[in-house]
Amino acid sequence: MILPIYIYGHPVLRTESKNITESYPDLDKLIHNMFQTMYHAHGIGISAPQVGLSISLFLIDLTPYHEEDPAIPNIKKAFINPLIIKESGPEEAHNEGCLSIPGLREDVNRKSEISIEYLDVNFKKHTEDIDGLYARVFQHEYDHLNGVLFIDHLSPVKKNIVNRKLIKIGKGKFEDLYPTVLRK
Repeated sequence: MILPIYIYGHPVLRTESKNITESYPDLDKLIHNMFQTMYHAHGIGISAPQVGLSISLFLIDLTPYHEEDPAIPNIKKAFINPLIIKESGPEEAHNEGCLSIPGLREDVNRKSEISIEYLDVNFKKHTEDIDGLYARVFQHEYDHLNGVLFIDHLSPVKKNIVNRKLIKIGKGKFEDLYPTVLRK
């Protein structure tokens, strides 16, 4: 089932997410629906807050990029209660967008290498050192769990420039390519 994506301005996007346990109801169904929602919106990552849930869960699927460039890891999985343990390497600027901020893309600086910890769908703990696109998408989705959006990483001057667009997006003035929920 395709879930509506919550749009910039909705309070759930600024709420810190809570960890979940194996007893979380219908988790498999939620993960399936989140993957379907992400694909429908042509995304490569989606977090639970983007579908209205303040829980510590996000998905990443880099398989389309891996098919084009085998150097990009073939990653398609859910990350439960993830943590960034360490950031290292130089900061790199890359263009980012967000399903919750449709039509807006900007360059964002992020660390190039991170050490992460997370639980998989069987609640087995994993620790990894990641870099490149995988690290960038992980950091973007991890930010969502802490109420942070990619626009929060922009300089004050850049934020001022995009502010008009953000106001329009918050009012629902964007190309509606997938089901959405606006702030009430």
